Amino acid sequence: MTESAAWTGILLAAGRGRRFDPAGQQSKLLIPWGEYPSVAVACATRLLQAFPFSIAVLRPDQQELQRQLADAGCAIVLTEQADLGMAHSLRAALMQTQHSAGWLVALADMPCVTVESLLAIRDAALAGHRIVVPEYQGQRGNPVAFAASCLPDLLQLQGDQGARRLLHSESVHRLTLDDAGICRDIDTQDDWLHLRHNGDI
Repeated sequence: MTESAAWTGILLAAGRGRRFDPAGQQSKLLIPWGEYPSVAVACATRLLQAFPFSIAVLRPDQQELQRQLADAGCAIVLTEQADLGMAHSLRAALMQTQHSAGWLVALADMPCVTVESLLAIRDAALAGHRIVVPEYQGQRGNPVAFAASCLPDLLQLQGDQGARRLLHSESVHRLTLDDAGICRDIDTQDDWLHLRHNGDI
């Protein structure tokens, strides 16, 4: 599964979402979202519009989510190390796409990010910026784009901090967007209820 030259979209979907449901009975990523069968599919569908080659990283036990995201058009990468932290999920995706020109790393619990924002981040990355971080009203958001030159640093990441350390480097380009969705994720039941109350669904 090697994609050369083109940029790759990476959808991180292997987390257990314990803050949403400590009992582990309900996956926040499988909650229906508007016209989409799930939150994760809503994220994947928009990601694919900006990055036609996109992969989703999941645990082997997420069979229903694997099916949904494959049907949406994502290539699927499975990792047994997801519980060690987000960096391990990211590494699993990078190892399968090492020859890409770069990556846009998106989270599967952020269904309010617009296609327009994804395209703007992509365009800023294609303009030559090594790392592109979107911001809304001064608040850093997601997803984040990394050029191929970041690969050695990305592969060194550990634990659950993801690529946070790299986001403080001098090579970061901060892209201001008029999209609150880049700062809205679904971590808890309250987050979900807030989005429903505000009509984001």
